[in-house]
Amino acid sequence: MKGKRVALGRRLRHSPLVQTLGLRPNFEDYSEIELDLLRNADTIYYPSTLYEDIFLALGKRVFPANYYRYMGDKIKQTELFTLLGIPHPRTRIYRDNPRAPQILADFSFPFIAKIPRGSSKGRGVFLIRSREDLQVYLQKYAPAYIQEYLAIDRDLRVVLVGAKVVHAYWRIARPGEFRSNVSLGGRISLEDIPDDTLRFAERVARLCKFDEVGLDICICEDRYLVIEANMVYGLKGFEAAGLNIYQLISKRVTEGGI
Repeated sequence: MKGKRVALGRRLRHSPLVQTLGLRPNFEDYSEIELDLLRNADTIYYPSTLYEDIFLALGKRVFPANYYRYMGDKIKQTELFTLLGIPHPRTRIYRDNPRAPQILADFSFPFIAKIPRGSSKGRGVFLIRSREDLQVYLQKYAPAYIQEYLAIDRDLRVVLVGAKVVHAYWRIARPGEFRSNVSLGGRISLEDIPDDTLRFAERVARLCKFDEVGLDICICEDRYLVIEANMVYGLKGFEAAGLNIYQLISKRVTEGGI
């Protein structure tokens, strides 16, 4: 059984090379045979937030790396991008009792404020145009995650598995909307995807050691900026291209890429 590849999460359930056991709330819910598979496996795929640290403590390789610990955490992502020198919109985090004067000393209207953890689909992103907008945000959320506003109408969603691009598409904001999220009416376009942007995305994934990620990248003043990393990303862009993400991940396993 040494070297057997085992998954808990179900994303690789169609792969003939990986045995998927499913995620259960207690280790004692697995049979002794299944526990032996976990004990002897070199790699555990999609171990979940519940079990990832345990497998890491046992010296197992887990896939995807840097997946659960950065999932939905914009603060950790920003600090990682900053430390690695990855281009990112100017962002500051105000951790302790954030106040409007402190923020307004650093940013001019308009700017972006975000719910720093646990938000998705653009619903935790706010365009701050006035002191009143800022006060409403500060009354509800702390720490404050403040980011420069970029006058763009689109960004590029690049999905990578094993630091290789498997799909990319533009998300174009609907008129009057500053967010390009498809869930908020953003339009998907598969045209004119710049090759150098894809190479940039692969470099970012390698630097961050993101095994599976959807990077949101914008082009602003001829610079590529990583807006954020999505570990849980929508599938509408794959559907538009007639692609199946589960088959693509399984293919990467077969090719030996993950």
